[in-house]
Amino acid sequence: MGAKPPTRGSTPAPRPNHNDYRYIFREQICWFFLMGHSSMTKFYFDDENGRRSFELPGAKPHYNPDRPGQVEHIFLDLTLDIPNQSYQGTCKIRLNPIRNDIDRLTLDAVSLDIQSVKINETVQAFDYDGEQLHVRLEQPTQAGQPLELAIAYRVEKPQRGIYFITPDKHYPNKPTQVWTQGEDEDSRFWFPCFDYPGQLATSEIRVRVPKQFIAISNGELIQTEVDGNDKIFHWSQKEVHPTYLMTLAVGDFAELQDEWNGKPVTYYVEKGKEKEARLSMGKTPRMIAFFSEKFGYPYPYPKYAQVCVDDFIFGGMENTSTTLLTDRCLIDDRAALDNRSTESLVAHELAHQWFGDLVVIKHWSHAWLKEGMASYSEVMWTEHEYGPEDAAYYRLNEARNYLDEDASRYRRPIVTHVYREAIELYDRHLYEKGACVYHMIRAELGDALFLKAIATFVNDNAHKTVETVDLLRAIEKSTGRNLLFLFDQYVFRGGHPDYKVAYSWDGDSHLAKLTVTQNQAKENKNGSRSELFNLKIPIAFGYVGEKGGEKRNPPLLKTFTVRIHEREQSFYFPLEKKPDFISFDAGNHTLKTVSLEYPVPELKAQLQHDPDPLSRISATEALAKKGGLEAVKTLSEVLQQEPFWGVRVEIVKNLAKIKLDQAFEGLLAGLEDDDARVRRATIEALAAIKTNDSYKVLKPIAEKGDPSYYVEAAAIRALGSLAASNLVETKEEKTLKLLKSVLKERQGWNEVVRSGAIAALSQMKTSENALNLILEYTEPGIPQALRLEAIRALGTVSTGQTAVNLERILDRLTEFSRESFFLTQVSVVNALGQMETPKAIGILQSLADQTPDGRVRRIAEEAVQRVQRNVGTDKAVKQLREELDQLKKENQELKSRLENLEAKAKGASS
Repeated sequence: MGAKPPTRGSTPAPRPNHNDYRYIFREQICWFFLMGHSSMTKFYFDDENGRRSFELPGAKPHYNPDRPGQVEHIFLDLTLDIPNQSYQGTCKIRLNPIRNDIDRLTLDAVSLDIQSVKINETVQAFDYDGEQLHVRLEQPTQAGQPLELAIAYRVEKPQRGIYFITPDKHYPNKPTQVWTQGEDEDSRFWFPCFDYPGQLATSEIRVRVPKQFIAISNGELIQTEVDGNDKIFHWSQKEVHPTYLMTLAVGDFAELQDEWNGKPVTYYVEKGKEKEARLSMGKTPRMIAFFSEKFGYPYPYPKYAQVCVDDFIFGGMENTSTTLLTDRCLIDDRAALDNRSTESLVAHELAHQWFGDLVVIKHWSHAWLKEGMASYSEVMWTEHEYGPEDAAYYRLNEARNYLDEDASRYRRPIVTHVYREAIELYDRHLYEKGACVYHMIRAELGDALFLKAIATFVNDNAHKTVETVDLLRAIEKSTGRNLLFLFDQYVFRGGHPDYKVAYSWDGDSHLAKLTVTQNQAKENKNGSRSELFNLKIPIAFGYVGEKGGEKRNPPLLKTFTVRIHEREQSFYFPLEKKPDFISFDAGNHTLKTVSLEYPVPELKAQLQHDPDPLSRISATEALAKKGGLEAVKTLSEVLQQEPFWGVRVEIVKNLAKIKLDQAFEGLLAGLEDDDARVRRATIEALAAIKTNDSYKVLKPIAEKGDPSYYVEAAAIRALGSLAASNLVETKEEKTLKLLKSVLKERQGWNEVVRSGAIAALSQMKTSENALNLILEYTEPGIPQALRLEAIRALGTVSTGQTAVNLERILDRLTEFSRESFFLTQVSVVNALGQMETPKAIGILQSLADQTPDGRVRRIAEEAVQRVQRNVGTDKAVKQLREELDQLKKENQELKSRLENLEAKAKGASS
């Protein structure tokens, strides 16, 4: 889905900024609210490694139902009553029976008012239980003789599937809109259908709306007519697609036109947002050209529309030829400085027009085929538009997001048909790990054969349904390669290799020795090893010495490929001379975690000279882990020399992990970086160094701002964290005064800056004044993005409040838990999951029992387990933590002095 939890490296992902679009709305995934916390608990059904099982109680195998026949066409003829949030109409389904003597049809239809059922104009008896419509056929079917099923029905105030957005007393300026959302199995909530992806049919939607509105749907607009105060739009989708991709969007939109190869490319946005529409979606025609070439199949539909709608519960949805997007993806000039999230979203949803819409999954268990490729298409577009280093770093963060879910939430095979609801599959295994698997296929085949295999897969299966085996068949057909070994290890089972790599040099024998250990492998009772991976890994030895009087640039690389398949293996490489650096998994194409145990000189050379940015990042992490003044000096110097912004971001993150005062000085250069993403990372790193110096450096940025929304918000957020620290001498009143002024004066795009102030307040956990200010911004009427941030902040601030204030927080969250808006429910779960009181559990359980949404139900159940763990954290433990922080500070000061003395002593002796 299109989008957006969100990826799709060896270090855990940082906590996402709630105002970073990519993490807020990565398709239909809002797990990020939970994924950002390190305090994930053990759950019931933990495996032997302490991971919670993906399969919750109630999970069971799911299969597509038996088919009574082939659905050939679906025609919806609807009349909307927008003021009353209702509609009525007829759903006609042409079905070609697959066998004789079927006397009953069962359709999915939830909370619909079924008025009549006819087949070929003959009234049929039916039974309806509120979830399924059972039609008793007057005449049993005859194979090959199509029948037309006509169902007249009404819907009032629907809760899912179709959404009526209208102004209310809290939000009087909200636009009037109607939009649908079908994935995974929500189309049944707005029309009766055979609601699973294995049925493909053409479709039509004819809809009557007030004439001031535009109605957009799949395919081509074949007719419009005005009838009094109404206007009737008639859309026809001539290419087959599943029910979950049928869509309708209605509103008073501005309509902007582009084109690709004569086909209209249209953007629909709220009037007044035309400039933002061009800025956000203007690259679409070039993207269509790019993916048409990459996938070896021209864009397959008569038009491509993108409709930005209000209160969209996800980031985007790739309905056939008509993608719906949240209006929060619309960026302004300032956001465009360092926000590529919208561009990635647009690429992701567009790629689905091939992977998901043209080639349709047969069952939800194979959804990685489309979601993994759509996520990997973000990487490919980044490579095309910004270069290979940006693409590699994007891919690293895709991997990190999967690794974080694997480590802190659960491990599962990408392909599994055991779950409670299909939407549970839409996680970071599906998106980000799926993207990494596609990249590994590319690395295994090479670019030319990879594109040939993809083109074969698309062309052979266009307008058909597929399973994972069909991708394997396309690869073998087009390249002769059998990649089942890769799929067995990465798709059909969970996990990834966790390598430890040790290096030494034997100067007498001129041999480089690498010992590689698979840390994830466990010894079974019978002595065998489980979870071993069997992969070929390239290892490069780099030389950066002088040659012919000139420095070799790029460095000379001597590469060997080894097969790593045992728990521990040692490899010996004959070399003419000692290498300057070693690059394990040269190119970093393998999805893995890795710990490098190299000497400092080799790590320094790797950081300074390895042509692969991901290898330089690995060296950065290994140097920081070693610590010491030499590591600080090297990272500080390279920070000012490194050409790629992504590596500079990682340098500042890792500098902050070295507990020496000199690291602070090294970080300051990052505040002057031309790239806003580096400045932002530097601020977040300085916020982790809880000293008065950090506060003094960041306070002017928070006060004066920055060209980047995100940098400014990071500085404001950091002040709250520093002000709350017992290691920083600052007055709460001054910080509160600044935060109040930010909340009153700095409204802007997507509430990024003001949300930073709310996040800052949430860190001041013992302040009643901070809590009171947060509570003000949880009231209905506050802009939605800011209100959701404030609701989440109640959980963070709760852990230091008095018993009376804790009750105030619980009362407010109980009230909010009754709201039906999906994102409000997720924010409430996020807040409650951070709390340290058993009273939060009852609210969570009530929400899990009452919500109609499977994702909310699951994360609420997970949050219950986390609270149960949090409750065990008492004040004594908190006090010990505070004392430990103080000891760490004192130890850091002593260590810094010692490092300085040693450095001076070395200088004197030389």
